[in-house]
Amino acid sequence: MAHAVVAGAGIGGLTAALALARNGWQVTVLEQAASIEPVGAGLAVAPNALRALDMIGLGDEVRKLSAIQGEAGLRRPSGRWLSRTTAEDAAARYGDSIVLLTRSALVGILAACLPRGALRLGTRAESADPRTGLVTLATPAGGTETIQADLVVAADGIRSRTRAALFPGHPEPGYAGVTSWRALVPFPGPVGASETWGAGLVFGVMPLAGGQVYCYATAPVPAGLRAESEKDELIRLFGRWHDPIPALLAAAEPGAVLRHDIYSLDTPLPALHSGRIALLGDAAHPMTPNLGQGACQAIEDAVVLARHVSPGGGPAAEPAADLAAGLAAYSRERLARTTPIVRRSRLVGRLSGWRDPLAVALRDGALRAAGMLGPAVAVRQFDDVFRWPA
Repeated sequence: MAHAVVAGAGIGGLTAALALARNGWQVTVLEQAASIEPVGAGLAVAPNALRALDMIGLGDEVRKLSAIQGEAGLRRPSGRWLSRTTAEDAAARYGDSIVLLTRSALVGILAACLPRGALRLGTRAESADPRTGLVTLATPAGGTETIQADLVVAADGIRSRTRAALFPGHPEPGYAGVTSWRALVPFPGPVGASETWGAGLVFGVMPLAGGQVYCYATAPVPAGLRAESEKDELIRLFGRWHDPIPALLAAAEPGAVLRHDIYSLDTPLPALHSGRIALLGDAAHPMTPNLGQGACQAIEDAVVLARHVSPGGGPAAEPAADLAAGLAAYSRERLARTTPIVRRSRLVGRLSGWRDPLAVALRDGALRAAGMLGPAVAVRQFDDVFRWPA
């Protein structure tokens, strides 16, 4: 049986391990953290990613956690709608609406389906040889170990050591000019989904199952800045915006507010593989969060990779012979898919970050005019992203 080693137990790495295992591969997942229980963040699983999850039998499990009801869309800080739609509009056009859930919930669903013994916590992949597939590990005891793999899947995140080793001359992800805050807030009252654009500032409100609301915000500041109290900083920036933003900020636990600078790989890699190694998710194409596609594209990567390296529904008798063609096809397909999404997400981030009053007024007027044409106009802007043929 062909053996795949997956470096990283995030959403992309876990999905890849499951997709490969269900195509007959033996899988080993290496995670340097002592646990895989991320906290403090939510994410959106869009229709394209739900179709990808259907391919490994988990789409309906995720759909059960959907909590969006009523209208959703873009607003001004005053509360005025710029454009809006409903979950029903999205479902009618794409077959699914967007499911909002915590990152830990999705990781839990994926991890629970791994083959017994596949996950190794507290173990970091130090290096991988693209020619031989030999992976060198740093073990919890402080030693090293090697594992032989037919395929190595590098899902080791935005600061991927594997990407840097495979493409040493390529530019690293660059600072996008904005920092972000994220928080899960217990909030029993009904809350609609919305994203509000001000002059350079953005605040998102996303209801989750279980009486929680996922809040996120961005602001243009130099990289590396931090506030003594991130909750107080959010109140300073957004405390006078429309309801329920002030109440959500008041209800947030100070220690639950996370802050991270946003980075993007604006220059695409020449390939998403080298030898026996495939790059996936943030290791392959880091993007800004403005389209909500970071995790979704990692999920797509995973199922496409498994399909290309598992001809006939299972690994070939000669995995090395088929692997080169399969990985080349994976690179071509995923670069063609992800490159425009990375660029478009970056463009939306720039538009939402406009601060000049005249530019903001023109932007908002154009959005409001488009919104007046009906919810279908807002929804179909995502056709090329959501209508992915799994």
